[in-house]
Amino acid sequence: MNISPNRVKELVTAALKEDIGDGDITTEACILQKRNAKARIIVKQCGVIAGLKIAETVFKMLDNKVKFKSLVKDGTEVKNGDVLAELSGHVTTILAGERTALNFLQRLSGIATLTGEYVEKVKTYKARIFDTRKTTPGLRDIEKYAVRVGGGQNHRMGLYDMVMIKDNHLKIANRNIAELVQAIRKKVSKNVKIEIEVENLSQVMEALQSQVDIIMLDNMDIRTIKKAVSLIRNWKLKIENLPEIEVSGDVTLNSVEKIAESGVDRISVGKLTHSAKSMDISLKIFN
Repeated sequence: MNISPNRVKELVTAALKEDIGDGDITTEACILQKRNAKARIIVKQCGVIAGLKIAETVFKMLDNKVKFKSLVKDGTEVKNGDVLAELSGHVTTILAGERTALNFLQRLSGIATLTGEYVEKVKTYKARIFDTRKTTPGLRDIEKYAVRVGGGQNHRMGLYDMVMIKDNHLKIANRNIAELVQAIRKKVSKNVKIEIEVENLSQVMEALQSQVDIIMLDNMDIRTIKKAVSLIRNWKLKIENLPEIEVSGDVTLNSVEKIAESGVDRISVGKLTHSAKSMDISLKIFN
């Protein structure tokens, strides 16, 4: 898992505090005597699993004596009825951590599963599936981790690691694309990529002349996308490296293959994180 243990502990600590508060009053009232129990985490649909280490951390932070055994790894494709993990420990610990562990596991597995569906749709093309910044506040790093588990790639992590010029930037800068890109080049490191969001073929031409790293075709219909791809690929002026072509804007599972077929390099999909449905996973005590 490419998320630091300290970050995982930080997330789990906040989530447990939110859920348990001053104590699990239901379990405390029901359990008349201390006893251990065994449980299984079971998936109830097909999909791709992500977040098992976080789920384990939930129980371990409540009681480091809990035994947690993952039976699959993140990235595993599972089917209805598969057992993801087995655990044993004090029954109050298992019940106290159940919902928090499942919330992480269900959310991240849902993202990984949806990402995998998009990746599968374009697997015969060169286009790669990317996520966006449309993530749950405070959970971006782990949601983008889930995208990677599902076979997708991460776009910029935040405003700090890549220049991305949007329509609002053009408006407030009061400059054309070439002028703005030239000004930005003087202010950022050579290692920082510059991407420009364009809405029509005229802006595609401007972007080509400014020699940006990535041209994003925003909310274009498939016919215009194809024209833009042809324009960029056949650009006559001498450029050391042609910019990569990205498509964004209401990309769906029904449209993504047609977009990939047009010859673009990247397809960014906000739905991977803002619209993924959590996977149906449950925890069952069996002893």
